[in-house]
Amino acid sequence: MSKNISGMLKQAQKLQADMLKMQDELGSKIVESSSGGGMVTARVNGKQELIEIKIDKSVINPDDAEMLQDLIIASINEALNKSKDMVTGEMSKLTGGLNLPGLF
Repeated sequence: MSKNISGMLKQAQKLQADMLKMQDELGSKIVESSSGGGMVTARVNGKQELIEIKIDKSVINPDDAEMLQDLIIASINEALNKSKDMVTGEMSKLTGGLNLPGLF
């Protein structure tokens, strides 16, 4: 029985090491989303960090700041969703499709 526990501990340690490696790799993977026909573009990494936002000058109108705000929010939220999907896909590779809550 102790061999089974030892084997399980080794598997858990390997999974932990693989997850740490994956987290580092996800930090360098970038997803992008745009709104307003490409007028606002957000880039987010696999750690769900906003790393860049681009705003086309033609959409900057002091009399309609609300539209620009909506475009910014839409592009960031979509980029974050893409990033979460990317993380979920990478996690499923490690866990063999098992849903293990709390790992990410």
